Amino acid sequence: MGYKDKIDLLKLPKHIAIIMDGNGRWAKDKGKLRIFGHHNGVLSVRDVVEGAAELGVGYLTLYTFSSENWNRPKLEVMAIMELMVSTIHKEIDRLMKNNVCLKAIGDLDMLPGKCHDELMSAINKTAANTGLVLTLALSYSSRREILQAVKQIAGKVQNGELKIDDIDEEIFENNLYTTGMPNPELLIRTSGEYRISNYLLWQIAYAELYFTPKLWPDFRKEDLYAAILDYQKRERRFGMTSEQVN
Repeated sequence: MGYKDKIDLLKLPKHIAIIMDGNGRWAKDKGKLRIFGHHNGVLSVRDVVEGAAELGVGYLTLYTFSSENWNRPKLEVMAIMELMVSTIHKEIDRLMKNNVCLKAIGDLDMLPGKCHDELMSAINKTAANTGLVLTLALSYSSRREILQAVKQIAGKVQNGELKIDDIDEEIFENNLYTTGMPNPELLIRTSGEYRISNYLLWQIAYAELYFTPKLWPDFRKEDLYAAILDYQKRERRFGMTSEQVN
C-alpha cells in the first residue's frame, strides 16, 4: 500500500504551499550548470500538480521566483525566464486537461514582456477551470506584499473610505495578493533548509511546516503524499488544549 492509499481524503489540507528549493545544488552535484537543475525541477512541478489535482486539493501555491532572485547572475535569471515562457506554453494543454486554474502573485510587472504575456495568456485561458487553483509566486516578496497592503489600507483611510477602528484581519487579508484564497494549512520546503525565506509570512501563521532533505528535482507525487500523511497525523490546536480540540 502506497502513501496515497493511506490518505484520508476528508482531511486534506485545503491549501498547500511549497518552497521549491535545491535546483542549483542538484545540478552542481551532477557536475552541471544550475539551469540544468531548473529544467529538471519543471518535471517535479508537473508531477506534484498532477498529484494534488488527483487527490482533490483545492489550492497549491508554488514559490517560483522571489524578488531577491533578481540578484542572481544575469545569465541564470535570463535562462529561468526563458524556461518559464516555454514551460507555460507547453503545459497549457495539460492544465486544461486536468481542469487546473492558473493564477500568479507577486510584482508581475517586473517580468520580461514575453514572459508576462505568456503568463497572462495562460491565466486567462484557464480562468474558467474549476479544479485545482495553481498559483505561481513570481517576483514575490511577502514583506513587500504586506507593505503594499498597509499602503492600500492607509490610502482608503486617508480618502475617507475606511475608518481606522474598522480595520481587522479580514480587511487586511483582502488587501493581500492572496485575497479570496484560504490560508495554507501545510507548507512544504525541500532541500533540507529550515527557513521561510520571505514567503507568505502572514498567510502561514497557523500552517503546519514540513521539511524534507530531498532536493526539488527529486521531489515527486509520493513525497507530496508523505507530507500530507504527516500533516494528517498532527493535532491542530490553534491555541487550544488537546482536550478542547478532541
